[in-house]
Amino acid sequence: MHTAFHSLQVSRLVPFNRAHALLYSVAVLAALHRRLGALLAPATLLSFSVSLHLLLADLVLAFMWLTYQALRWRPVRRREFPDRLALSVDPKDFPAIDVFICTADPHREPPMSVASTALSVMAFDYPTDRISIYVSDDGGSEVTLFAFMEASRFARYWLPFCKENGIVVRSPEAYFRSTNGGDSEKMKMMYQTMKEKVETALGRGYVGNDLVSSQEEAEVFKRWKGLPSHDHPSMIQVLLDSSKDTDIMGNALPNVIYVSREKRPTSPHHFKAGALNVLTRVSRTMSNGPVILTLDCDTYSNDPRSPLHALCYFLDPALSPDLAFVQFPQIFQGLNKNDIYASEVKRLYTINPRGKDRLGGPNYVGTACYFLRRSLQGTPSSTSLAPEANDPLSSESVLRKAHEVASCTYEPGTKWGSSVGFRYGSLSEDYHTGYHLHCEGWKSVFCYPTRPAFLGDVPKNLNDVLSQRKRWCVGLFEVAFSRCCPLTFGTMKASLLVGLCYAHEAFWGSWCIPITIYGLLPQLALIFGIPLFPKVSDPWFYLYAYLFFTTYGQDLLEFLAADGTMGRWWSDQRMWMIIGLTSYLFGTVQFVLKKIGISAQGFNVTSKVMEDEQSKRYEKGAFDFGVESPFFVVLGTVAAVNFSSLVVGIARAATTEGGFDELFVQLFLSVFVTANCWPIYEAMFLRSDGGKLPRNVTVISLVLAGFLHCIAYLIFHN
Repeated sequence: MHTAFHSLQVSRLVPFNRAHALLYSVAVLAALHRRLGALLAPATLLSFSVSLHLLLADLVLAFMWLTYQALRWRPVRRREFPDRLALSVDPKDFPAIDVFICTADPHREPPMSVASTALSVMAFDYPTDRISIYVSDDGGSEVTLFAFMEASRFARYWLPFCKENGIVVRSPEAYFRSTNGGDSEKMKMMYQTMKEKVETALGRGYVGNDLVSSQEEAEVFKRWKGLPSHDHPSMIQVLLDSSKDTDIMGNALPNVIYVSREKRPTSPHHFKAGALNVLTRVSRTMSNGPVILTLDCDTYSNDPRSPLHALCYFLDPALSPDLAFVQFPQIFQGLNKNDIYASEVKRLYTINPRGKDRLGGPNYVGTACYFLRRSLQGTPSSTSLAPEANDPLSSESVLRKAHEVASCTYEPGTKWGSSVGFRYGSLSEDYHTGYHLHCEGWKSVFCYPTRPAFLGDVPKNLNDVLSQRKRWCVGLFEVAFSRCCPLTFGTMKASLLVGLCYAHEAFWGSWCIPITIYGLLPQLALIFGIPLFPKVSDPWFYLYAYLFFTTYGQDLLEFLAADGTMGRWWSDQRMWMIIGLTSYLFGTVQFVLKKIGISAQGFNVTSKVMEDEQSKRYEKGAFDFGVESPFFVVLGTVAAVNFSSLVVGIARAATTEGGFDELFVQLFLSVFVTANCWPIYEAMFLRSDGGKLPRNVTVISLVLAGFLHCIAYLIFHN
C-alpha cells in the first residue's frame, strides 16, 4: 500500500507463519493430550505430582505460544518519504511540537546528560519557534535547573553550529564523544566548561553563587533552600521564550520550560505517569502544541528529521482521524558485540511492533513517541492540527494557571489518569496508556527509518537489568489481573487479535513457571534415573523434538530477519531463561504479596551511571555478578543442579543398559541449560575480578543445590 508520504509492505514470512501455526498447534494438542493421559492414568502420588507440574508448565507454554501467534499473523514494514512532505507542505504550516523529558534523580541520571538530550531535540530540522521543551524534574533538584540554565545559554551557539556544519548527531555529549579537531574544538571547550560547572554543583549538592551568572539567577536558587525533594510547592521556570530569545545568528530559539511539580507526602504522585500528566497540563496552558514527543532523559535525537517522519502519518487524511501516536523503536548505543544482557530487547522494540502494526498499531514504550495531544484528552474526534493561541509564556496569568495545574490538588475528582492523559494503576505506565488508547478506538503506527531516530542508554550490569525487568513484570501483572485484563476487556473493546497481543506481554511473568519447572525437575529426576520423557525409540520422542527445534528455529529466523546476529540471538534466549528464573519469579511473588497486602512495590530509577571497571568488563563481554543479590542465588542454585545432573546423568546412562535411549531428553535439557549457564560457572569458580560472584552467594547457592538434591532423594526414593 502506498500513499503520498509513506508506504507499507506485508512481511514475506506471513504464509510460513500461518502454515507453521497450523502444524504446531496440532503438535501442541497432541503433547497436551499425552501429558493429560499420564496425569489421569492410575499411578503413584509421585508420578501424579510430577505429571501435574509438567502439565502446568506445558499449559503455560501453550498459552504464551497461542497469544504470540497474533503478533505473527500479519507483520508489516513501513517506509516514509519525508522529502516529499517537505516539498508539499510549507514549514509555516507544520504543527507545533511540545517535547516532554522526564528525570527524577540527578545522581542516577546526570543533569548534563539530560540537558544534552534536550539540546539534541532543540536542534531538530524544524521551525524552532514551533518547538517547546518541557523538562519534568521529579527530583526537585536545583542542579538540574542549573544544568538547563547553562544549556539554554549554550543553545545560542550550538544550534547555529549544527545547522551550518550539517551535523546530524546533535546531542553535544554524543557528538563530542566521537569528534575532535577543526571548528568543533572551540565548541567542545565551551561545552566542557559548562559541564564542569554543572558537575561541580552536583558534587556540592547545591548551586553556589560562584557558579551563577547573575544575581537574578542566585535569587532563583534560594527557593530550593531547605526543601526536600518529596515535599515542596510547584516550581516552573521559563528558561527560553521563542518570542524573545534568539541565537547568535538572530534566529528564534525554542521555548524551554523547567517544571518540578508540587510534591506532598500525603498526595500520591503516580511516578512517571503523574509527571507526564503534569507536563501535558502545563504545556496546554503555555504552548499548547498539538503534537507531543515523549523522551526518556537519556534518549537523544540521532536524526534531526524525525518530526518529518512522524508528520508523514499525522498529515495523511486517511490515517489522521483516529491516529493517536507514532512510535519509533527504542534503540540503544554502546551495546557490546553480542549484547550479553539482551538489552536490545529486540522482540519488544522491533519485532512485536511490526506484528501489531496492522492490527491497531504498536504499543507505547515510554519514549521516542510522537502523540497527538487530542488522543490524550478523549476519544477520536477533531482532525485539526492547528494549535490554539495562548498568552505569552511568561505572563502572570499563564504562570499562575501553570502552577495551578501542577499542584497536588488539581487531579482529585477529575478523569486524569483514568480516561484522560497517561494512565495510572500500573508501574508499566507506557504499556497501560497505549493499551487503553487502543481499547478506546485509537490507532498507532510503527515508524522505523533506516537511520535510528533516537538512541538511548541501557543498564549494563546484570543486577540492574534484572531489577528493571522485575519492575516491568509487576507493572504488567497489575494490568493482567485488573478489570481491564487484555483477555476479556481487550478482546471486547479492541479486537481478538489486539487482545491476544496485549495478553502475551501482560502475562510475561508467567514464563517463570515453565522455565523453573523445566530448569529443575527433569534434572533432579535424571540424577536418580527417573525418566520423564519418551525414549528415543518411542515415536512420541519426535513430537517433542519437533516442538523444541521448530520453536527455537522460528525464533532464530525472526531474530535474524530483524537484523540480528547469531551471537545476539544466543544472548537473547539465554537472558530469557535468566529473566524467567529471577525477574519474573521474584516479580510474580512480589505481585502476589502486594495483592494480599503484605508488600508494596515502588518505582526505582534505573542508573545511567557506570563505573570504569564495570564498563571494561561489559565491553569484554563478561557478565557482572559483583553484588550480593537474591537473583544470583537462584541462578547459582539452578546452575549447580544442572551441572551435577549432567555429570551424574552421563555416568548413569553410560553404565545402564538402554540408559541413553531412556534418559536422552533429560540429558539434552541438562546439556542445554549447562551451556547457557557457562557465565555463571565462570563467575562462581574461575574469575577473580570485581564481577565474580560473591563468595557468600556461591556458598548459599551450593548449599541450596545440595538441599534440593536431598529433597529429590526423599521424593524419588520414597
